[in-house]
Amino acid sequence: MTVWDRPEPQPRPVPLDRERIVAAAIELADEGGLEAVSLRKVAARLDTGPMRLYGFISTKEELFDLMVDEVHAEILPAERPGDWREALRGHAHRTRQAALRHEWLADLLGGRPSLGPNALAVTEGTLAALDGLDGLAGLDTTMRAVETVGAYLTGAIRREIANVRAERTTGLSKFDWQRAHGPHVTRMLATGRFPTLARAVHDGTDVDAETSFSTGLEWILDAVAAKLAPPEDGSR
Repeated sequence: MTVWDRPEPQPRPVPLDRERIVAAAIELADEGGLEAVSLRKVAARLDTGPMRLYGFISTKEELFDLMVDEVHAEILPAERPGDWREALRGHAHRTRQAALRHEWLADLLGGRPSLGPNALAVTEGTLAALDGLDGLAGLDTTMRAVETVGAYLTGAIRREIANVRAERTTGLSKFDWQRAHGPHVTRMLATGRFPTLARAVHDGTDVDAETSFSTGLEWILDAVAAKLAPPEDGSR
């Protein structure tokens, strides 16, 4: 039985429910990451005893599941997208923005599917935008399309969040880090052992994280569109 199927205990003199527990856990995670979240710390934030929480949540993993599902409410589209591409694009950008607000989300993306009501609603909305395309490309192809976009999304978000954390930990911005390591890179490139890398460093265009994310996403969507298009001769 999942945490969503298990009824909550009856209220006691001190009001407590899963909604308040999850809100407190998200506050702690936003402040200090997942390592800052424990049932003891959540109970302290709510000014109650840890044992009271066990009537609502059995394990920390269940708490993480509830936290992820709560954030999925921020990822739900405000209105039904116009087409599959808009749906997948919007889902990707909303997920990225949610991860930038809640950095700990990046640590929980890419595992087993979340089964909470908000996560299921997000999945339903994405698949609904692709509904009908399986008659042209095949159901398995449309499912692989969603998985492909999801894989790009997870990898790109984790990389960006890792960079954000590195800047905060070291106190060095991306450009500060580049300046600090510039002499070493210059010496290594001057050896002539890395000509392709040297050309990329000297001639490549440096873009911000949002531009990099958006560009990569559009390339992925272009590839998906090619796979979803019916063959010109009408064959499957």
